[in-house]
Amino acid sequence: MAWLYGSITYLYAYLAVIPVIPFFLVFLGHSALTGDNKKAFRLAMDITTALLIGCVAVLFDNLFNSQFGLYGIILFMLIGGGLLGNAQFRKRGSVDVKRVFRTVWRLGFFGMSVLYLLLMLISIGHKILFA
Repeated sequence: MAWLYGSITYLYAYLAVIPVIPFFLVFLGHSALTGDNKKAFRLAMDITTALLIGCVAVLFDNLFNSQFGLYGIILFMLIGGGLLGNAQFRKRGSVDVKRVFRTVWRLGFFGMSVLYLLLMLISIGHKILFA
């Protein structure tokens, strides 16, 4: 059982290091199977978000020598969900939790993509300057 956990951990780590590769693999695979590029793009975004969250959390922790990266990301996503849920409740009188979750998750994709690029560039620059 330990080998399964170790294998999954290493697979996740390899895919999360360069999240562009899994994005294109999922996009190309799903669009080839279904022919629907719009659904393939959404699925690729959803899967890549999970990889980006882990990668950005590790980059943040390593760069700033902290253990708050993952918790900070989850905190911001929960706050965003609360704000969106509140806005939806004020506008419609009810909250569609699935829609709020999907919106926060997809906004997380864009936020994590920007943070990934920014933290990766800072981390590379830091390693070059202080090596």
